[in-house]
This record gives sequence, structure tokens and C-alpha cells, in this order.
Amino acid sequence: MTARNQRPSSAGGGATYRSAAYTNLLPWQVRERRFAPVGFGRRGLNPDDVYAFLDRVAIDMAAVYAALAESRRETARIKAGLRRWQADQAPARNERDQAR
Repeated sequence: MTARNQRPSSAGGGATYRSAAYTNLLPWQVRERRFAPVGFGRRGLNPDDVYAFLDRVAIDMAAVYAALAESRRETARIKAGLRRWQADQAPARNERDQAR
């Protein structure tokens, strides 16, 4: 079964497992990708080649968006921690300022 036209499911915990030999697509690889024409008597590109490439692009994009979401969660966690720390430090600073 191919991954074509299917949304990734989040039931598996969100992790994508793939071979260590798999390398993510780079922008120049997408720009320079060329597809073989279909056989004699037909026009256009081989649909299987195009769909396989689109599936790979979709997988890489999903990985990028997952990493971005994780980065945003981490940023929010750090900001919340900083705000808590600042709130904890504010009374002590006010006491020091009043003692001057």
C-alpha cells in the first residue's frame, strides 16, 4: 500500500522511522528533479515517478513541521520557566530596592 493521498496518522506517537540510508531532500534536489516521459503513444510524465516523488516530499515536509512544532513547544516551555523565575525574583528585588 502506498502513502499516496493519505494523511499521516498521529496514533503512532508522531515519530517517523526510516532507514539510516534515507537522506532528507534538499531544496536544490526538488528544483532540479526531472521525470522520465511516459512510453510511446502517451503524453506527459510517468505518474508513478511523480507520485513517488510527491510522497517523499510530503514525508520530508511532515518531518520539518514536526520539528518546528517541537521547537515551538520547547520555546513556550522555556518562556514559561523564565516568567516563573522572574515572578519569583521580583519580591526579593523589591525588598532590596526598598532597603536602599
